[in-house]
Amino acid sequence: MKIGVLALQGAVAEHIKLIEKAGGQGVIIKRTEQLDEIDGIIIPGGESTTIGKLMRTYHFIDALQSFSAKGKPIFGTCAGLIVIAKEIAGQSEAHLQLMDIKVARNAFGRQRESFETDLVVKGIADDVRAVFIRAPLIESVGDGVEVLSTYRDQIVAARQGHLLAASFHPELTDDERMHAYFLDMVRETR
Repeated sequence: MKIGVLALQGAVAEHIKLIEKAGGQGVIIKRTEQLDEIDGIIIPGGESTTIGKLMRTYHFIDALQSFSAKGKPIFGTCAGLIVIAKEIAGQSEAHLQLMDIKVARNAFGRQRESFETDLVVKGIADDVRAVFIRAPLIESVGDGVEVLSTYRDQIVAARQGHLLAASFHPELTDDERMHAYFLDMVRETR
């Protein structure tokens, strides 16, 4: 299974490492044509406004919407979660508008308020290591969205069919279980 990591910004190498640790083949994605070669894609963290601008510059908006329309899995982590959301609190326009969630940017505070914790993630484990850095929050979910994890009663991971979203950075740990879960989603859709 070939899993792409959108390489416009963020911890690309770290995602590739955990994809491979989980049994997949990681592919660095820099051009839209490469989407035809992969079975699923991860949109990593970074700065969501910058990622959105770069996606528009390099024609990834339509390309990723088409990728999703084919039922191919997409996993958004941190800023990637913001990028796949249908609605962003305080903004008139979202980026890919794929997942029926409303998100708040930087909901957990600034860089200095970053933290690590273990989370209960439905379908994975009770001790998934999560790194929160200027993390967004899922404020609300639509009918077809399953909440996978909460932190202090706030939604931090969710799934809607072939779409997976996490507020945190699973790639900044040695725990490949979120990536293994995503690989299972890809297997289901193949």
